[in-house]
Amino acid sequence: MPQILTRNQQHGFLYEQVVAQVNQMIARNTLCVGDRLPSLRKMSKQLNVSIATVMQAYVQLEGQGLVETRPQSGFYIKSRPVAEPSLPKPTRPLPLPRRIQFGDDISSLFSLANVPGVIPLGVANPAHELLPSKGLTRALKKVASLRPVETMSYCYPPGDFGLRRQIAYRSMERGVNLGPDDFIITTGATEALSISLQAVARPGDAIAVESPTYFCLLQIIEHLGMMAVEISTDPDSGLCVDSLAQALDTVDIKAVISVANFNNPTGALIPDTNKKAILDILAKKQIPLIEDDIFGDLHFSQTRPHTFKAFDAEGLVLTCSSFSKTIAPGYRVGWVSPGRYFEPVLQLKQLVSSATASIPQLTIAEFLRSGLYERHLMRLRRAYREQLEQLRLAVAESFPKGTRLTRPQGGFVLWVQLPRGVDAMDLHADALKQHISVTPGTIFSATGKYRNFIRLCAGSPWDEKMADGVVRLGQLAQALTS
Repeated sequence: MPQILTRNQQHGFLYEQVVAQVNQMIARNTLCVGDRLPSLRKMSKQLNVSIATVMQAYVQLEGQGLVETRPQSGFYIKSRPVAEPSLPKPTRPLPLPRRIQFGDDISSLFSLANVPGVIPLGVANPAHELLPSKGLTRALKKVASLRPVETMSYCYPPGDFGLRRQIAYRSMERGVNLGPDDFIITTGATEALSISLQAVARPGDAIAVESPTYFCLLQIIEHLGMMAVEISTDPDSGLCVDSLAQALDTVDIKAVISVANFNNPTGALIPDTNKKAILDILAKKQIPLIEDDIFGDLHFSQTRPHTFKAFDAEGLVLTCSSFSKTIAPGYRVGWVSPGRYFEPVLQLKQLVSSATASIPQLTIAEFLRSGLYERHLMRLRRAYREQLEQLRLAVAESFPKGTRLTRPQGGFVLWVQLPRGVDAMDLHADALKQHISVTPGTIFSATGKYRNFIRLCAGSPWDEKMADGVVRLGQLAQALTS
């Protein structure tokens, strides 16, 4: 709350003290971009100054570009002009098969990051405040009341028909017309990705991946005894078509894995023209593509981006996704549309788990059927967009000169390139000492690249604690530059 001002010349004119008070409130994130300033009358009472003094202060703040007036509405905090950071440079890895040796490194990295009280800038999970808990609870009560026997029974692969029908209905938004029998329900997206890869490749095979790529994909490749071939990417447009084509001509690649829509960690979106070109190349060689579309529903534009599946004329695409980033990560409900590989994927699913939990499937199916999902998604996209913009702005203001940032058009992850000399592992360790989690860039590469990169996440509501965490993280990064 603003402090009562006294007429003390040592602190300048009264209107200057009002300006200073507002600046402090902005710095502490008590007032954020878009917030309405207290009315002239209210502020004058709070500070014990005249309305004219407050008006003079607000006019000065407007002249400084900190606030703006809106007709018949008042004064509002304005977005501060910050120079748009440069994008990270396109990656240029050598496209050679590599064995991955993470071991327990990733588990160790995240074990401390999940401790309560740690500022969650490193873990790509949606905050519980953003999830539709009330709607899910109603759906759960309904299925428990109307379908008690089914909730207690095994739900064998390919999974609950009602859920598969709801997913199929929404496949039109992805640019493809599929039916319920084109889907297999899995225990999360990780299982979907794992059994898909096992269906198309064997131990020792080379698998093309984006560089950087989601570390869980690298863990799956490592666990299955396969090798990763890193392919160049652009921070905006994702997987490089020419680089993939060259790699396919020189390496015996058995499959490609891509996070085409809002890549993790870069947030890149592969344009439709590139998706078509990639599939044309793969079709000539009859090489399957596994796509992870877990962030696809979290687009910031008016229309959802197409999946690779939308351009798949030969059944070579295995599309995997889940509801972990949009509805409930704890429900562990994922799915795969395996195309021509349906039977081998189904057999692998039956081997991995003969049945998938019934209650989560039935609950999500009811939630989707109710129409609440679309309304929830609209709110969720808006929240992620605002949180990501706040995060980008805070990093641009607080991090060392020369820091580069991606410009995601969906999802909630941000890829940050730090100045040379800043070791992301050192920053990770220093940040944890201050109860801040970040994800070092090395785990997004099969060869330990990206030592001066970090991934930040905007899955939690932006508040003073998050803002303070970014400021302190920037100070730690600055200290490592010297």
